[in-house]
Amino acid sequence: MRLTIILLRTFLCLMLAVSAAGLPGSFAAAQEPPQPQAQTEAPTPLADTGLDQAVKEIEKAKAKLASLQDGVKQSADNDDALVSLSTQVDELGRHILATSVNLRPRFDQIKSRLTELGDPPKEGQPPEAQIVTDERNALTAERAQINAVTGDAENLSLAINKLMNEVVETRRRLFAATLLRRTEVSVSVLDDAAKAFVEEVGEFRQALSSWLSFVWKFKRFAMFAAIFMSLATGLVMLSGGYRMFGRYLTRDDGVENPSYISRLSIAFWSTLIRTFALAAVLVTSYIFLNGFNVLRPDIAPVVAALFAAIGLIYFVGRFSNAVFAPREPQWRLVRLSNRGAQSIGACLLAMAIVNALDYLFGSVSEAMGSPLVLTVVRSLIAALIIGLILIAASFGRPMLAHDGDPDAPGRHWPRGMAIILRVLGLGLIVTALTGYVGLARFVATQFIITGAIIVTTYIGLLSGKAISKQESFGDTFIGRFLKSRFNMGPVAIDQVGLGVGLAIYAVALMTGIPLILLLWGFHIQDLQLIAYRLFTEVRLGGISISLLGIFTGILLFAGGYLLTRWIQRWLDSNVMARSHVDLGVRNSVKTGIGYLGVAVAAIIGVSAAGIDLSNLALVASALSVGIGFGLQNIVSNFVSGLILLVERPFKVGDHVVSGTAEGIVTRISVRATEIETFRKQSIIVPNSELINAAVGNWTHRNKVGRSEIPISVSYETDPQKVMDILLELVNEAPFVLRNPEPHVEFLRFGAYSLDFELRFMLADMGEGMNVRNNLRIAILKRFKVEGIEIPLPQSDVIFHRDHVPAPALEPSSTSADDQPGDDTGVMDSGAVRQLRSKAADGNRKG
Repeated sequence: MRLTIILLRTFLCLMLAVSAAGLPGSFAAAQEPPQPQAQTEAPTPLADTGLDQAVKEIEKAKAKLASLQDGVKQSADNDDALVSLSTQVDELGRHILATSVNLRPRFDQIKSRLTELGDPPKEGQPPEAQIVTDERNALTAERAQINAVTGDAENLSLAINKLMNEVVETRRRLFAATLLRRTEVSVSVLDDAAKAFVEEVGEFRQALSSWLSFVWKFKRFAMFAAIFMSLATGLVMLSGGYRMFGRYLTRDDGVENPSYISRLSIAFWSTLIRTFALAAVLVTSYIFLNGFNVLRPDIAPVVAALFAAIGLIYFVGRFSNAVFAPREPQWRLVRLSNRGAQSIGACLLAMAIVNALDYLFGSVSEAMGSPLVLTVVRSLIAALIIGLILIAASFGRPMLAHDGDPDAPGRHWPRGMAIILRVLGLGLIVTALTGYVGLARFVATQFIITGAIIVTTYIGLLSGKAISKQESFGDTFIGRFLKSRFNMGPVAIDQVGLGVGLAIYAVALMTGIPLILLLWGFHIQDLQLIAYRLFTEVRLGGISISLLGIFTGILLFAGGYLLTRWIQRWLDSNVMARSHVDLGVRNSVKTGIGYLGVAVAAIIGVSAAGIDLSNLALVASALSVGIGFGLQNIVSNFVSGLILLVERPFKVGDHVVSGTAEGIVTRISVRATEIETFRKQSIIVPNSELINAAVGNWTHRNKVGRSEIPISVSYETDPQKVMDILLELVNEAPFVLRNPEPHVEFLRFGAYSLDFELRFMLADMGEGMNVRNNLRIAILKRFKVEGIEIPLPQSDVIFHRDHVPAPALEPSSTSADDQPGDDTGVMDSGAVRQLRSKAADGNRKG
């Protein structure tokens, strides 16, 4: 018994040694005595597993978070500082998340190894090797450390999210407090503002003159160089825009009734290109002037405000001219009279000038350190002027007359629009006079600039819609150029037009939405953060979607698909063709490689898109259970449908013949295929039947097919003449191919005729019925002209004058005068033999 126990222990040690060989932390053969270095072998250091680095990162993040929390408290009234802090908080959150994710692979390795080692032996069970116990204890301790670090990272992430929400809430309260701040509006306030204005004008004049004299003496060359470089940048942009969109930047006065797409395109591109060119000149001018140290700190914000005011006025002017076209009614986008277009454009431009001057004077006051009362009164005056302009515009008559004459006096605004303008204008005046000057000023600014941007964006969307409309892009200049340059067909031109329309959508939205967000209080950092989260992490409930990951997955799948097709062609043309492999084997190899490559590309693309394949495994297991309970037919049809869609043995529009139907394929789905017969009956055929049965396809490769017409002529006709006539007629018929050329077969010597068959190839089998009908008519007419007889079936009838008993005569063998119809007086050979037999019997009896 003791010997048996010793043998069992020895066998157990051997098995443990074999199972641990080649694994992390494995030991040498268990039967050998443990070496000294094996006894002193320590677990993997923390630095090697990344734990030490993760702990250091967590400690740094805690210190950074405490610093950010103090910064948020100290900058509660500074929106710019809060924006910068929110960016730092978001970066810290992403860094902590990455630290936690980096520990996940090591944690999974430890978990897998502990599963392999199993639980320690219980009481009464044979003891395990000491090295296994040491490895399990080391891995367990490391797992506990990873759990502790991961827990700290999760707690830190919660604190970071809380701080981010606090920053957002602080910014919201600051924005609301700034807008709803109330100030006293009285005569004394106006008097103080007048005195402050006079002082500010004197100080600004003195500062401006000193700066100009300094620039002229010491920075003259730098100033001219900056202006030259900025003008060159603007000219490059403007010339590039004219080269690409020159047709859509100027209106042709000779066109009396331009199309809607032309009006939209010119309005959108003329506003966008020219505004961007001026913006490039202004922005680069400021950058170069500031970079060459031409601007002093007190003058730089004033110059920036001046450039912004110029850009705003130009943009609104271009916008109103593009939409309303005051002097060119045929290019107008809205139904306004000439006077109405001029008045509305003038009102918009006046409001833009008021806003621009208010912003410029505000920058001057900030640079000169003017008192707050001057800013309040200046905003009050601007809000009052804009309110009066809106009220005055509501009483106008801008709408086009009923007769459509733009020179005629217009009609009043629609009642709803007039009321909106009056309420808005009166609301601005009342809000400003009651002391909420900031709110009135903000609403006035947003009404002008945001409205102009929204309308311009909408015009861009309409232009994209008009260009992407079917058969519209081909009429444009670019469409005609593509037709002539690349010889593109209508379908390809429509597809390019769809792409161009989508590109215009993208340009309009990517230009308009950021500008609107910036006007409504967002900062550049906010937009960058939104864009980053949009492309890297979009959460829908518990699901996280990365648009960038999805795009990367699509690109990887497309690359894998193209690589698979290249490998198929290379193997077929360079390996199997040179080896003279059988065509069937070549096709099987190509098909197998195609399926394998597409499957691998799909797996890579799905993984890159961030979709967890383990969820698909759960779905597959659930489907297998359902299949076992009776979904075999549904799954069979589904898989068959996928095979049909991938292999495409037939496609929509093909003429097919199956065991159950013959007709035209109208629809292929993953479950069934719809076939429409020539009697307009729709037959739904399960896909599994089309996969498992033979299916004939008349138009598999193309619509070319052979058609036949049988012809019979009398024995007196010259066969060569008949063949020549038939070939002459078939060569004149449409849809008949000349290669392979038609031919006539002399089939047989019939019982009463010479039998021919006219065979020809058709370019489209769908026209076979019409072609055969027309040919039969032409053949019949030509035979009549040539005197060629088409014989009828013939039979010999023999009449015997001997007496025949009445019972011997059948009713069907009466004379020709007694039976009407085409077969009167005609007996077949069987009836003649029967008549002869009965007559002979009667003679013998007589």
